[in-house]
Amino acid sequence: MNAGNFRAGFVAVVGRPNVGKSTLINTIVGSKISIVTRKPQTTRHRILALHTTDTVQIAFVDTPGLHRNAGKAMNRMMNKTAANALIDADLVLFVVEADRWTDEDQDVLERLRDSKASAIAVLNKIDRVHPREELLRTIEEMAARYAFSDVVPISATRNENLDSLMKLIPEFLPESPLLFPEDMISDRSESFRTAELIREKLTVQLRQEIPYGLTVQIEHSERDKHGIAIHAVIWVERDSQKGIVVGKGGAVLKRVGRAARLELKEEFGVPVHLELWVKVKDNWADSEKDLLSLGYDTP
Repeated sequence: MNAGNFRAGFVAVVGRPNVGKSTLINTIVGSKISIVTRKPQTTRHRILALHTTDTVQIAFVDTPGLHRNAGKAMNRMMNKTAANALIDADLVLFVVEADRWTDEDQDVLERLRDSKASAIAVLNKIDRVHPREELLRTIEEMAARYAFSDVVPISATRNENLDSLMKLIPEFLPESPLLFPEDMISDRSESFRTAELIREKLTVQLRQEIPYGLTVQIEHSERDKHGIAIHAVIWVERDSQKGIVVGKGGAVLKRVGRAARLELKEEFGVPVHLELWVKVKDNWADSEKDLLSLGYDTP
């Protein structure tokens, strides 16, 4: 590395829920740093994902989607976490869907006006725009909404035009030595990633609104020569939710456990023994005390 020309900094990735922020970061880093589902508000925490080359280290800050429905303490926490990411950023990537503009997108745009950082508009999901000539109109409309440094159309799922985006980012970062070890890809622990992966499988399996009222906590994890033994608790807000998460004859929990175990085995490269329990903590998502005890950053 040439220390004199090396650049490093923080890039906040913001947008309303479900526009593809986590998918974008995972694709860039080449590893599953943040869980991804089709349900909005899957990301609940600030997560750093690191991309390091010989000339630059980019610390992508994956944030919860900024949203209007902030009635519970957890929703307020998520909004605050996303807003705070704008304060420390060297650059902001404002991610929107290329074929859709909503009032919540406008809300996020208003928050950008309070940020001193440069911003690039990222038009995601361009594979859904037909005919493709419509992109030119969308790019012009986006450029007129704010003084963006650039507007870049991409498809995160198809890895389309990400090279163009990655070429732009370093010029907005300051000259700096490494901020993190060069082999580090995230600031989150193995236990955190394990809990999040289990929550991802629960979110995929459960078709109702319960995913918004559950969280996962790793009580115990131990490695030995045979692999990893993990004991995890799935917390729900009400007794009525417990039976739905477990399923008839434990069917839902078994499917979740199997899916999580297989992916964890691939992630860690060793056999995984996973035990799941479902417990009730009344209205935990609206209690700052419970949120703190479960590893959330409260407002």
